[in-house]
Amino acid sequence: MRRESPAPLGHARERGATGGATAVAHPNIALIKYWGKRDEQLVLPRVDSLSMTLDVFPTTTRIRLAPGAGHDEVTLDGRPAGGEALRRVVAFLDLVRERAGLAHRAVVDSENTVPTGAGLASSASGFAALALAAAAAYGLDLDATALSRLARRGSGSASRSVFGDFAVWHAGPASGTAAEADLGSHAEPVPVGDLDAALVIAVVDAGPKTVSSREAMRRTVDTSPLYESWAVSSRGDLTEMRAALLAGDIEAVGEIAERNALGMHATMLAARPAVRYLSPATLTVLDGVLRLRRDGVPAYATMDAGPNVKVLCRRTDADRVARTVRDAVPGGSVLVAGPGPGARLLHGDDR
Repeated sequence: MRRESPAPLGHARERGATGGATAVAHPNIALIKYWGKRDEQLVLPRVDSLSMTLDVFPTTTRIRLAPGAGHDEVTLDGRPAGGEALRRVVAFLDLVRERAGLAHRAVVDSENTVPTGAGLASSASGFAALALAAAAAYGLDLDATALSRLARRGSGSASRSVFGDFAVWHAGPASGTAAEADLGSHAEPVPVGDLDAALVIAVVDAGPKTVSSREAMRRTVDTSPLYESWAVSSRGDLTEMRAALLAGDIEAVGEIAERNALGMHATMLAARPAVRYLSPATLTVLDGVLRLRRDGVPAYATMDAGPNVKVLCRRTDADRVARTVRDAVPGGSVLVAGPGPGARLLHGDDR
């Protein structure tokens, strides 16, 4: 398995504003889930999480400083951004400007290849790419850990997309000052043994979610009687997951990931009112995964905040798993992903 080093981020250490930069980052899928924040402003999670960065659906973000401009210009997938999307990008750029000691506004152009808002972590790749491009453009001197910490302020899961392969996002200390909590909450790579893993992604619904992840998190944490029990069990799941990854045990990795995801969705179903992302098509795919296991194929499901299913399996089994999933959802789309690279800056030849 490829081992991703943070070396490509070194280009962001050039001192002084560069005036512009282009970065690319990939989404990640959490195998141990992040669900619920203890501080929404600093984007501090209640529990640690662990994910696999994918080699599909990259986001490419270009940023150019615009000295003298009165406002930021943000384009997402070829269209001017507005509403909450624009607010989040501008707020993130304000944070970068504050740290860089520069007031210049910026022109941002971001292109997603993942369906935005469909539970496929478009915000993870989006803000990881924005963090790297903005840090380079404004001349921030950041290493990989500091970049992960910065990306977290745009989207929690973006902290993990800074790194390739598998990464763990530390929740940080639960006590102490806000500065200490901020410093301790970042992602880092996870050592992995001989694990030739693939994720078969079943997109059963590429549309936007009826309840945003942020609202669903708040409602679950505030009202679900199952949430605290899941949070406690998730800490144990993380310890077991790290050991399973190091051992290269795909069956243990899959079992832990599936129970962690199903537990998270159980907390949402118990929220008041309930948050239900699982659709009939989702359940059909889950039934297909169970049939695969009964037939001796180690395949395990995980779901984020949305109806789409990701099935963890060995790369050698990925084609069979994909066929099973396609049969389960004839109208959906299915693709196979492997572990992908960390965020990196692009230069002229790369573009």
